[in-house]
Amino acid sequence: MAVDAEKIQANLAGIRERVSQAAANCGRAASDVQLVVVTKYVGVDETRILRENGCVVLGESRPQELMRKTRALSDPGLEWHLIGHLQRNKVRSVLPLVDLIHSCDSLRLLDAINREAMKAAKQVSVLLEVNISGESEKHGFAAEALPSVLTQVVELRNICVQGLMGMARRGSIATARQNFSSLRELRDQLLLDCPCEVQLKELSMGMSNDFEVAIEEGATIVRIGSALFQ
Repeated sequence: MAVDAEKIQANLAGIRERVSQAAANCGRAASDVQLVVVTKYVGVDETRILRENGCVVLGESRPQELMRKTRALSDPGLEWHLIGHLQRNKVRSVLPLVDLIHSCDSLRLLDAINREAMKAAKQVSVLLEVNISGESEKHGFAAEALPSVLTQVVELRNICVQGLMGMARRGSIATARQNFSSLRELRDQLLLDCPCEVQLKELSMGMSNDFEVAIEEGATIVRIGSALFQ
């Protein structure tokens, strides 16, 4: 099936306008919110169109697709984020390709990332995934575990914690807003007694169905995929 470039361009323009409006609704600038374009369900051709239309921060959920697309595009102007669950045995192949890992959901994974980063003599920027919805099928740290996690992660010298990531419970926008608000409040509480080596400036929350309320509740990163291709 041929790629509909005009539809993708129109959808992207609409998303950017909605990001700007949501930011304005809460007294923020659109530049305060980073749009991560998620290419999980599309191919290289669609991804290239997004790049041609100014999308420089791309997100992938699956390491294999991340490797395939970075090879195919080979564009130093792109920044890639891994937003999906990362298994420890995939860490070595992923680290050279990504600028930010959103989905760090266990100390064992963080330790694996740190060990590979040490071997590569690099610093790796990560977000700590929090299970803000409380759903058993979702990954992420429990909110109450975060203070202990932060004290332990400072010992991992090749990891830079930049913030938190979370996914809202599926359902109403009101529920999503509550979940996002709770993540922002958790971040703000952690900042009161946060190790100086840890930064918590980023809040990655909000996807195609709920990114506007996420922005209104303080998201600094939104992850938009399906809305661009419908």
